[in-house]
Amino acid sequence: MAYSIGDYEFKVEEFLPRYIFDMITDVRVNTPDVVKNEATARKKREYITGKDGKLTILALDHPARMVIKSGDEPLIMGDRLSYLSRALRVITSPEFDGFMGTPDIIEDMFIINYLVKKGGGPSFLDEKVILGCMNRGGLAGVVFEMDDTFTAFTVDSIKNLRLDGAKIMFRLDVNSPDSGKTIMYCAEAINQCSKNGIPAFVEPLFVSGADQSYKNQKNANDLIKVVSVASGLGETSLYTWLKIPYCENYELVARASTCPMLMLGGESKGDPTPTINEFVQGMKAGKNIRGALVGRNVHHPGKDDPRAVALAISGVVHQGFSVDQAVDYLMTNRGKDMDWLMKFIK
Repeated sequence: MAYSIGDYEFKVEEFLPRYIFDMITDVRVNTPDVVKNEATARKKREYITGKDGKLTILALDHPARMVIKSGDEPLIMGDRLSYLSRALRVITSPEFDGFMGTPDIIEDMFIINYLVKKGGGPSFLDEKVILGCMNRGGLAGVVFEMDDTFTAFTVDSIKNLRLDGAKIMFRLDVNSPDSGKTIMYCAEAINQCSKNGIPAFVEPLFVSGADQSYKNQKNANDLIKVVSVASGLGETSLYTWLKIPYCENYELVARASTCPMLMLGGESKGDPTPTINEFVQGMKAGKNIRGALVGRNVHHPGKDDPRAVALAISGVVHQGFSVDQAVDYLMTNRGKDMDWLMKFIK
């Protein structure tokens, strides 16, 4: 089946109505202890991956770094109702493994989980993999962007909320001393994580540019270099996962480390099929390619349904779908269970 969007358009308030969105603030004001209680009660996985050793994780950390553009819409990820609706559309599906986010996003998810359970529904966060994002201080487009300080989760707060891992990032700009500072921050964070048995998901990117206009270099030569640097960070690599963009000759990138790797999708393409194709090819590159940690290409896939796109990618990772199988699965699942939240939250 060839991919077609047809007349379909995902409507954010059909899945997350305004009245539910407003309830989140009420909980924040009146009963903030709900977050800690939900985190304590959450049933965690015995192992971070499933039986097949693979993962699909939704990335929800862009707005905190002042990245709110997606596609042709310059402010869309700054609309928190829209952002949460798209994220929840994916996270409430039992087929998708989990998500990564900053404290505000993860706290919103715990609050919605509480509201669903209060209405008699299931905990959609049980058995999910939840990763806390640590460094977001390198705001997009500012003069200090390469000095990517740790402004979000700490190791202690990740432990206190019983999250499953930490996400950190450095961008290697060979002309920026601030890039070197960030690498040191990341090494220290990896050491803290390893002392506490917390997996660290490291996103190393090779960038170039000037005037705060940095571009990720997605070629095997540069990615091999930055993967090699990331693999050697910290006093141990036993808890290190890598998040690496797909490129041509990805098998060479996979051979640069024995650490498990997750693919990222990058900027939204509007049409999910190129990302699906990249992931199909990437999963064949090496045994250490263990899935995807993907953001905008899932939660902002043009007009399409974020859940349907997420399930297609999950099929590629966990079931070995071809591009055609993934597209068929996407189109079959589009628009299903749009009333899921409203069944429980009145």
